[in-house]
Amino acid sequence: MYARTTTLRGNPRALDDAIDFVRDEWLPTTTGLPGCTGLSMLVGRRTGRCIVTSGWADEQAMLGSAEGMRRDRARLGQLLGAVPVVAQWEVAVLHRVQPTGADAVCRLIWSSRPAPEALDDDVATFRMALLPRIEELTGFCSASLMIDRVSGGTVLAVAYADREAMLVAGQRADALRTEYARAMGGRITEVAELDLVVAHLRIPETV
Repeated sequence: MYARTTTLRGNPRALDDAIDFVRDEWLPTTTGLPGCTGLSMLVGRRTGRCIVTSGWADEQAMLGSAEGMRRDRARLGQLLGAVPVVAQWEVAVLHRVQPTGADAVCRLIWSSRPAPEALDDDVATFRMALLPRIEELTGFCSASLMIDRVSGGTVLAVAYADREAMLVAGQRADALRTEYARAMGGRITEVAELDLVVAHLRIPETV
């Protein structure tokens, strides 16, 4: 399974229009493309940050969709007054225990690794040693781990039922984050907490 992320940092006051556009226009056109497994959108209300993720059955479908998504990506950039930054990922782990609701939030952890060739071993360690403990966190809904085999970059997204649950899980989650960095053999480059405003990714379980 594969995913493409489009990240923008724009005008916070334009976020509602951006959300409406993604939900009402981008989502329907994207889900009709061959091999698409859905779309999600994360936003930071105060920062104006926005991440739109599309899921794909295989790398060929993802690459083949590039031209079809260009117009929607440009339109989102116009709405937010920002330049879209695009990245492509392999979905190494996807695990859900409950569906997300209207109040769902997501904590994302980006990391970099100096030796991309060892990613498979790191992913196996994450799946066996850390994922069962992440699943025990208060309000846990799902976790996805995406990797870039060329750069060694990874991003872990953990979805919670609501912001209160994420705060309650905070101390344990922080401890697990440190272990995650160690297990993945790299360093954490960024952590962000965003609202999940469009949740229509239908990527199958990989656990």
